[in-house]
Amino acid sequence: MMADTKFAGDKKVGDSILGKAERAFKAWGLPKVPGWLETYHLTMLTLVWSGLNILWGYLAQVQNNLHWLWMVSLMIVLQYVTDLFDGAVGRARDTGLVKWGYFMDHFLDYIFLCSLVAAGFLIAPPGLHFWYMVLLIIIGGFMVSSFLGFAATNEFRIYYYGMGPTEMRVVFIIINTVIIFTGTGHFRYSVPILDGVCFIGLCINVFIAQRELWRIDMKEKDGR
Repeated sequence: MMADTKFAGDKKVGDSILGKAERAFKAWGLPKVPGWLETYHLTMLTLVWSGLNILWGYLAQVQNNLHWLWMVSLMIVLQYVTDLFDGAVGRARDTGLVKWGYFMDHFLDYIFLCSLVAAGFLIAPPGLHFWYMVLLIIIGGFMVSSFLGFAATNEFRIYYYGMGPTEMRVVFIIINTVIIFTGTGHFRYSVPILDGVCFIGLCINVFIAQRELWRIDMKEKDGR
């Protein structure tokens, strides 16, 4: 029964393309985190990075200057660093905030993703409200799928085909860079295309997850 299973939300299943380099960076940086900086401080800093994302998007809009997106990319890097080390610091210092860390870390990841979408919406040409709403729904769908899968299996999967949060951060930074140099005129077709690609990815994700859960259910049924 799930009630008797040890909580595994702090253990992620699988690996990503940059996983080896990420683990090396974590091992190098963990001893350098100052003693006064606790795991919960690092987790809550995502609120700061999220708020600043919206500020940079607003400034890019009112000043008609897309170079503010460099600051959004910086927030992505800073959020990556604090997100990478929050759990590591908690484990190294035996802080004990395993379930709190799981809940707040991933809830704030969603807030951060929303702030990136909001920054993109602020610089977008008029008339794209629908497509940004769809994008936000699809992004939420990926997270809901991961959390429901964890609830059903007690295995927390965030890596698919070598892609995980770190790789997606790199993709966001590349997108920001392209926007800075190409402008936002292409948003009228690139945002709907992005929605379509993300939707297909979500459908594949859900199909694979439900197939695996079906297999688990049938195996348990045959064992009864």
